[in-house]
Amino acid sequence: MDLVTPALGLFFWQTVTFFILLYCLAKFAWKPITNSLKEREHTISSALLSAEKDKRDIANLQAENENLLKVARAERDKIIKEANLAAVNLVNDAKEKATAESNRIIEGARVAITTEKQAALAEVKNYAATLSVEIAEKLLRKELSSETAQKELVREYIKEANLN
Repeated sequence: MDLVTPALGLFFWQTVTFFILLYCLAKFAWKPITNSLKEREHTISSALLSAEKDKRDIANLQAENENLLKVARAERDKIIKEANLAAVNLVNDAKEKATAESNRIIEGARVAITTEKQAALAEVKNYAATLSVEIAEKLLRKELSSETAQKELVREYIKEANLN
């Protein structure tokens, strides 16, 4: 039983040693350990606050980026729409100019055709008048006594005239 029950001297020296150790720990180690724990706690809480702040900042930046993307997409769509409208207007203007030019050319051709037609008709009239005068001249030069001879002469002159 001696092993299970300690002696009074041993118990006394263990108690004195324990209190000396406790005093040394309290004097030299306890304050630095608690200070270091408080400092670590403060560092961890600062890091958590900083992480929360950074998380909010990132969320704000993402929202801002989304807004910028929406604005950029809207601007892009607007520019594409304006470009398409400008292209359509350009094509329509070109069509109108081409139509106006073709109408002007057609009208010029009609005027030229009309002028040529009138010139040709005037030339035919002049030729017919000259031909009539020549026929009348020849008729007058020749003395005709009968109607059959006159008809025969007219037929002859028509053959000679070559109306082509």
